[in-house]
Amino acid sequence: MAQQVDTSVAPSIGVKDLSYKFPDGSSGLKEVFLDLPPGSRTLLIGANGAGKTTLLRLLSGKRMAPAGTVSIAGVDPFKFGLEGVTYLGLEWVLNPIVRTDIDVPTLLASVGGDYYTERRDQLVRILDIDLAWRMHAVSDGERRRVQLAMGLLRPWTILLLDEITVDLDLLSRSNFLGFLKQETETRPCTIVYATHILDNLATWPTHLVHMSLGKVKKWGSMAKLNVQAEKGVTTGNSQLGELVLKWLQEDLDERGPRNGKGEGATYPNLEGKGGYGALKAPEREG
Repeated sequence: MAQQVDTSVAPSIGVKDLSYKFPDGSSGLKEVFLDLPPGSRTLLIGANGAGKTTLLRLLSGKRMAPAGTVSIAGVDPFKFGLEGVTYLGLEWVLNPIVRTDIDVPTLLASVGGDYYTERRDQLVRILDIDLAWRMHAVSDGERRRVQLAMGLLRPWTILLLDEITVDLDLLSRSNFLGFLKQETETRPCTIVYATHILDNLATWPTHLVHMSLGKVKKWGSMAKLNVQAEKGVTTGNSQLGELVLKWLQEDLDERGPRNGKGEGATYPNLEGKGGYGALKAPEREG
């Protein structure tokens, strides 16, 4: 049975010495420690494969973490199936229902739109949704706006987001981020957001978590981490952008080239498999 969390107080997120292995025995996370305070807005930063999605799924209770390693408001999210924890990730956005010939009002009603009418109308306005849209005939960006409205319609106390704004245009994404910031400032709730897109985020997070190869390398409040970002800013990027670029470059240098292939390495001869012949390893960006 799902356990209720005190909704009058924003929940904290605690992770203590969390290590996790996938069913095939490969390592997903190694000795992760985190303490994200109530009402915080945390950016989860790291290259592809850093462990961000695995961590978010464990926090949401979709996967079972070792006993005593993960707590939401002091409660194990897998063991008790907490009410008020919303996770929006890849499997959610691939739901085939939102690609069928169905209208927006019907979709919103299916997730409580006729009950949370004020919140429904607010999300429709903020995400610039046309109620006349038929879901099989809209763009990916328009479809994503409807999906976000569906996912956020029921009030939540913990929101875990995994790369779900990639299809939004700049204005829609800015308005969406503004809505999330307002949520944490006007009611008790806490957000963790994994993303590679840093536009309009310089003043959004209260905390940063940097992951690489299944480990948390750095984490803390923006006030603490921005001290490092003040030094050596040489481009037009925000301080947040400069800091994250520095982190990711360090991760790449530490990991080294994939498959043990360095600059100028040739790949297996693909002649007869597309006609491309030997391919030169791509140059490293940044």
